[in-house]
Amino acid sequence: MVEFFSFYCPHCYDFELNYKIPSQIKAKLPADSKLVQYHVNFLGRQSENLTRAWALAMALGAEDKVKTALFEAAQKDAFKSMDDIRAVFIANGISAEQFDSGINSFAVNGLVNKQVQLAEDFQIRGVPAFFVNGQYQLNLEGFSDSSSTNDFIQRYIDAVVFLSKK
Repeated sequence: MVEFFSFYCPHCYDFELNYKIPSQIKAKLPADSKLVQYHVNFLGRQSENLTRAWALAMALGAEDKVKTALFEAAQKDAFKSMDDIRAVFIANGISAEQFDSGINSFAVNGLVNKQVQLAEDFQIRGVPAFFVNGQYQLNLEGFSDSSSTNDFIQRYIDAVVFLSKK
């Protein structure tokens, strides 16, 4: 299961931080399934740098350490350069040495290329975008008749979990 997102996307922010949809999905997935989140590099001025930074977070297993701070800073348009992104990593427990040695490493370059290639392969034009088992994409418009935000969240999560078992 793959979610494509952008730190600049207000809907992705809501999905992640307000509605906690990805974490709720992870909690309900079968043991042999996992949700991987990939950043797209076509939204916002620092999107390419944020895709690289997200790849570093993935390589370090530090996604949960930096995700909220990256979302909050991007939503405030606080990123003017990679130095600003680096500062967020350092403020959230990643050492300067880890950041500096990892940001252009072979592993990170591979993860950057993977994120970009998969976004192209899946023809991502908007985010958030969830794909289940490489064949089902959830269409947000399909949930437009939800009676409330909570109803939408529950129906969306239920659909992802249902499709993950197909």
